[in-house]
Amino acid sequence: MAEPEPVLIQAGEKRGCPEDEEEDAPSKKPRVESNHENGGSPNQNEEAEEPGSEEDGEDGRETFADMMKHGLTELDVGILKYVSDHQGFSGILKERYSDFVVHEINKEGKMVHLDDLTVPVEEEPEAPPGLQLPLDTDVLTEEQKKELEQLQLFRNKESQVSIEVMDDTKEKRTLVHKAIKSLFPGLETKTEEKDGRKFIVACHAAGKKALAAPRKHFWPKNRGSFCHFVLYKENKDTMGAINVLSKFLRLRPNMFSYMGTKDKRAITVQEIAVLRITAERLAHLNKCLMNLKLGNFCYKNHPLKLGELQGNRFSVVIRNISGTNEQVSQALTSLRETGFVNYYGMQRFGTTAVPTQQVGRAILKNDWKEVVDLILKPRPGAEKEFMVRCREEWAKTQDPEAALRKLPNKRCVEGQLLRGLSMHGKKNIITAFGLIPRNNRLMYIHSYQSVVWNTMASRRIDAFGLKAVEGDLVLNGSAARALSAEEAQRHSIHDVVMPLPGFDVIYPSHHVGEGYRELLSADGLDIDNMRHKVKDYSLAGAYRRIVIKPSDVSWEVIRYDDPRISLVHSDFEKLENKPAPVFNKEGKYRALRMEFSLPPSTYATMAIREVLKLDTSIKKQTELNTTWFN
Repeated sequence: MAEPEPVLIQAGEKRGCPEDEEEDAPSKKPRVESNHENGGSPNQNEEAEEPGSEEDGEDGRETFADMMKHGLTELDVGILKYVSDHQGFSGILKERYSDFVVHEINKEGKMVHLDDLTVPVEEEPEAPPGLQLPLDTDVLTEEQKKELEQLQLFRNKESQVSIEVMDDTKEKRTLVHKAIKSLFPGLETKTEEKDGRKFIVACHAAGKKALAAPRKHFWPKNRGSFCHFVLYKENKDTMGAINVLSKFLRLRPNMFSYMGTKDKRAITVQEIAVLRITAERLAHLNKCLMNLKLGNFCYKNHPLKLGELQGNRFSVVIRNISGTNEQVSQALTSLRETGFVNYYGMQRFGTTAVPTQQVGRAILKNDWKEVVDLILKPRPGAEKEFMVRCREEWAKTQDPEAALRKLPNKRCVEGQLLRGLSMHGKKNIITAFGLIPRNNRLMYIHSYQSVVWNTMASRRIDAFGLKAVEGDLVLNGSAARALSAEEAQRHSIHDVVMPLPGFDVIYPSHHVGEGYRELLSADGLDIDNMRHKVKDYSLAGAYRRIVIKPSDVSWEVIRYDDPRISLVHSDFEKLENKPAPVFNKEGKYRALRMEFSLPPSTYATMAIREVLKLDTSIKKQTELNTTWFN
């Protein structure tokens, strides 16, 4: 197998939504892609990024590089093999987030695009006799609209806006209430009387009660209960985007459904569904959202389900490549015809000195003291100062309330665990741990399964190469069976699957299958007893193909002069009639623009790894960055 060659990875631009100004402010610091998945799959996370420490120097590189000395490499998580022996070449991956574009492929096989911002026309209910429904401008003055917009965007120094109702009739007040809620989603209204005068007071919904029980609105019987729409986002992960929408619409995030999560450091386009929110309310959000756009609205009678997509279409730009046109052609031809090892990517395992799979192993061993220790103990490498103080307080006092006071944001995993410990006590860790959202908790054990799968897939390829052999597993429907020597002749490596460990899977009947037992035994786990006393942490297992061949692979080498310009034409740019990028054939730099489609639960970074022959770990990328910038 060929050895990896270095790739130069640079920091890129960073923009964000107003709700996250501090987090998403422009920065020259290298960004971290952390335990999230790209490619949009069920029960797994998308690619994400963490900022460097607030204590970093001017450009943050030395402190960040120091932090990454304690990070993982591909070797640490079992990523060892390539399927081809072509020569790799260097390039800059994700120099700009627009260099990575993801379009969801829905269950009908259609690529999801944002190409229509209009609201679908519906038959309007007839107004009561004598009451003509006016335009918004008939009930609100321009000055009132301006004040309400400032309030909606949290830019108003006052916590509310009061509008005096001069024509005091119930019908007139109703129209004002409706106009405010229609034009300014996120605002609640009420009628108040003061000194014999009536006012309609607009403010942000307050407290858990308002969040838990939003006021019900009329919903026509012939309209589907779910509004489906296309979410276009830049440089924000799927859950972050949904949290922003929830905030403006005063909804719980679980009112939204989707087929898969998408990368953060990317431009992504996917379908979302929300229960009983009108397209008009969603469309109004476009004027106050940053780096998010909503469109292609329609009503349906069903939500979306995780995993019911067919896959994702990736458009990836790798800048400043060193490979010749012949090397590029050889690498991409191999990707198209043979594929790549279907490893779980580095995003799955975290970027800090405490990998997520270690926490997962402790959960499976029912060692809850170790779980708490791994999450909360001080760790080497750079972290934000408040997190360092929180960890130090925990190590010194073991007092969850004292440690929690060191955190300005209690919603992080550490904060949620400390809050659970303060509520339920240190003798009830399982319940305390349950305060961490379920997907985050399951991430830990899925991470452990993933590192086992990676390790065993590497052993399988090392032992038998890229052909099906006796004892390999193939799928028969949703079940797996072992191949006989004769059957192996009729199958290819693309048919072969390997199990993620669990109580409802079988293992290869050759010696690699026994390797699972040995690996889990070394970790203190019994492969024959993968059920856990907490049902959520019982592992049924699953099967995953060893080698994936992307579909519809295409590529071109382009030249450019300005590293700041985008080399792709996004859906939103097309909507705004912005011209497509023009390439200078005599340009100073060369870039590889590649497109391919992948099934769900597959990592695009692993396909790129196969092309460039690079180590995709942040640790290695940062080492190369430090060398590049110095």
